[in-house]
Amino acid sequence: MTPHRVVALALPSVVAFDLSIAAQVFGHRDERSRYDFTVCSVAAGAVPSSTGFAIDVPHGLDALARADTVVVPGFHPLDAPDPAGLDALREAARRGTRIASVCVGAFALARAGLLDGRTATTHWQYADEFRASFPAVRLNPDVLFVDEGQVLTSAGISAGIDLCLHLVRRDHGQAVAGDVARRMVVASQRTGGQVQYAQRPLPADGGLGATREWAIAQMQRPLTVDHLARHAGMPVRSFTRRFQDETGSSPMRWLTGQRVLEAQRLLEATRLGVDEIAEHCGFGSATTLRLHFARRLGSTPTAYRHARRPVVG
Repeated sequence: MTPHRVVALALPSVVAFDLSIAAQVFGHRDERSRYDFTVCSVAAGAVPSSTGFAIDVPHGLDALARADTVVVPGFHPLDAPDPAGLDALREAARRGTRIASVCVGAFALARAGLLDGRTATTHWQYADEFRASFPAVRLNPDVLFVDEGQVLTSAGISAGIDLCLHLVRRDHGQAVAGDVARRMVVASQRTGGQVQYAQRPLPADGGLGATREWAIAQMQRPLTVDHLARHAGMPVRSFTRRFQDETGSSPMRWLTGQRVLEAQRLLEATRLGVDEIAEHCGFGSATTLRLHFARRLGSTPTAYRHARRPVVG
């Protein structure tokens, strides 16, 4: 299988951390059978970073013509991306290339007109500037990333990791994305709808992690918020409020997401039937599993299994 070609467009002055996210996810030696990763800029050569050192970029904008996916890391100043780079992004979009931005890289996509009429996100600190500059974009500064199909945007810093893992998950399934996450020692999946930061500081005891782990282990049971709150030793209202602060999601929405993830894993890695998987994951019936698959993934369990060509044992 020909590796999927990912090209990072490093605009001056590129945010080095943002660029390194794409490099670690798509350019790592473990991914060479799946991804062909390179970096380009307006011109090949030394490209300044926002943190005081230059990056030796091997390709000019012609590399974008061969890309299946373009990743645009953040850059500064935000009001002056190179016009040639914007033209190259527009041309890539016309060809149907998938385009994703990390953090304030969304400013380049917006200036190229690629976000007009779409929902997008960026780092919450720049939300007011973005909204004032691009009124045609539906900005949601409260989420980790937004997937609009061909065009995707992420919030700041580590949210770029979530977005890149999401791309791997779209390309190769949950099992492969989980392997990449373990290699990078990061969470396997934080949903795009999770808030960018907790509204209040986490408690000193480390929060509700133990209860979340327990819920995952017990997901085959018909769990309720009462069950989770009882495990945490808290009143339901206090538990629900703290859970929302820590995860950006309600307890039951989070648990449904974990059940879908486990269903994805079982569809990829086993020969279990859809009814068996639904029971194992706590959905109760194949009909309910199909409903949540359609809402979250836009697919059916059978179609998902066929597309991932699972390794079965």
